[in-house]
Amino acid sequence: MNYVFQFGDVFNAWDELLTGTWLTIRLSILAMVLGLILAILCALAKTSGPKPARWLVAAYVEAIRNTPFLVQLFMVFFGLPAFGLRLDADTAALLAMVINVGAYATEIVRAGIESVKKGQIEAGRALGLRPLQIFRHIILVPALQTVYPALTSQFILLMLNSSVCSAIAANELTAAANDIQSRTFRSFEVYFVVTGIYLALSIVFSGVFAAIERAFLRRGRP
Repeated sequence: MNYVFQFGDVFNAWDELLTGTWLTIRLSILAMVLGLILAILCALAKTSGPKPARWLVAAYVEAIRNTPFLVQLFMVFFGLPAFGLRLDADTAALLAMVINVGAYATEIVRAGIESVKKGQIEAGRALGLRPLQIFRHIILVPALQTVYPALTSQFILLMLNSSVCSAIAANELTAAANDIQSRTFRSFEVYFVVTGIYLALSIVFSGVFAAIERAFLRRGRP
């Protein structure tokens, strides 16, 4: 084996990797927040909404969970222009990520909501709490406490899946790596460094999620 490892070309393009990493972080955080909001609304509709809303949410969840993310991404980026809606690559990537994680998180949040005992809800009504107060304090918070580990795992998987967005030239980390590799032809070095960056991002996100749990979600637990 006469291959000579040369990381110099990779580190010379470090600014491109940092820019791609920042976009990956930004896309992931926005998709996590918006996807969680979408999941809460869909889970609420599926557990206590009218039948048409339940059917619509069920169809959305099944369609997303049983199709590849790459196909969903192409539908958003290449399909929507047929209806007159043309999005740039980064916006299309964000929309596709929100739609994708929203479907998976819907089932997670739904399971958390259904784990809340009906007696607690009835107790809230007996105390004169408004429906919004009951949902926020008695249903939503305990539900999120229950499913938080599953949600965070799904969010980290979302961050890793953002690499697929390079297929539509979104300027995230993998796309930056592809550009560097096409110029330097140092495939192993480039993707070895990128693997390390994704690993570091996963560890950082895990630490942030653990800090959020300690600071907020463990309050009020027995």
